[in-house]
Amino acid sequence: MHVSIESSTGLERQLKVSLPAERIDQEVTNRLQKATKTVSIKGFRKGKVPLKVVKQHYGKGVRQEVVGEIVNSSFYEAIQQEDLKPVGQPQINELVDKEGQDVSFLAVFEVFPEVALQPLSEVKIDRPAADVTESDVKTMIANLREQQASFKVSKKKSKKGDQVNIDYVGTKDGEEFDGGKADAQDLVLGSNSMIPGFEKGLEGLSAGEDTVLNLTFPDDYQAEELKGAAVEFAVTINSVAGKKLPKMDDEFFKLFGVEEGGEAKFREEVTANMERELRNALRTKVKNRVMNQLFDLNTVELPSALVANEVTQLKQQMIQQFGGGQQIDLSMLPDEMFKEKAERRAALGVIVSEIVKVESLVPDEDQVRARVDELAATYEQPQEVIDYYYSKPELLSSVEAVVLEDQVTELVLSKAKVKEQSLSYEDAIKPDAEPGSEA
Repeated sequence: MHVSIESSTGLERQLKVSLPAERIDQEVTNRLQKATKTVSIKGFRKGKVPLKVVKQHYGKGVRQEVVGEIVNSSFYEAIQQEDLKPVGQPQINELVDKEGQDVSFLAVFEVFPEVALQPLSEVKIDRPAADVTESDVKTMIANLREQQASFKVSKKKSKKGDQVNIDYVGTKDGEEFDGGKADAQDLVLGSNSMIPGFEKGLEGLSAGEDTVLNLTFPDDYQAEELKGAAVEFAVTINSVAGKKLPKMDDEFFKLFGVEEGGEAKFREEVTANMERELRNALRTKVKNRVMNQLFDLNTVELPSALVANEVTQLKQQMIQQFGGGQQIDLSMLPDEMFKEKAERRAALGVIVSEIVKVESLVPDEDQVRARVDELAATYEQPQEVIDYYYSKPELLSSVEAVVLEDQVTELVLSKAKVKEQSLSYEDAIKPDAEPGSEA
């Protein structure tokens, strides 16, 4: 096999590979010889078909199969010989394939970039820290009760938190506008479901009363014709229902999986869930901050194939999240919509891989087991989940990849300039604003 680099521009490589005719022809002959013992051709007994006849019937297809396999295997032999690290699959061009002649082809592909990592001591991180307080637990339980609240019709005047049933008609310059009318709509006052001033204007009213609200749509409203528009809403209150919070009893606790142990066990479970959420949020927050710093400090030349792969993954994630189970053609989503985020993810992948290589990091088995245990803890039969993960190499490798990122994060923190940042529980569980977006 003869290999030569025909072109090297940026990250693109063009590799010319030439294979001796004997290598191809001999493999074709071997396969056809085997076929003589198994093929059935009219006029010949099975196992007695002459090689020449088998070649007439199947020679072209067998040769295509052999050439395809050997081109593929020889490409990987060639990149090992030349010590190249390709990204994605190569384009095979200029294939020359004639019986009795050497086979040659041109492989066009991109290689992983070389990265000159900046010193990790240049990284500056605010490391967040927070605790779950008794006040946080009380607030969470209050929120859970709010989520399970019911509404009971009353004759009292409406107030914030009540649910009103209303009919309304909206007009602009005396004319009804699209989407501005509804009958028998339930609305919780203070939920901010409507434009500013609408819900506030319905406080202090009783069932059967009418009112007119003179309001202005926000300047950033989605409907172009209503942006900043002055409108009137004629509203009729059909009923007013006061909020009724559920009692803190066994029936309420069962809604959250607590079958016994009463309020003490319920509070224990709520606290444990909050602490788990907090741990995950802090871990994610600090990892994202480290990754943002690594991205800002290191310049990476990106292979287009790597970016394209990230674009595809981002599209698939969006469809899984918002597609509602529908089969959606990925090509319907424009690449440009995902390009910036894809480039960032691709660059970070290269940077993290380089750190892993330079520092000779491997997934820590104890951390991997701890992560699997943490994932399993949310299920009724944790051990079954643990066994399942360890029986599926592809699942376990995904956990190992996350752990390896955690190890990179801890390595960076050990060398970076770190300032502790004390946060409340509420602030800690809120994600940081994404890079490039407004906080």
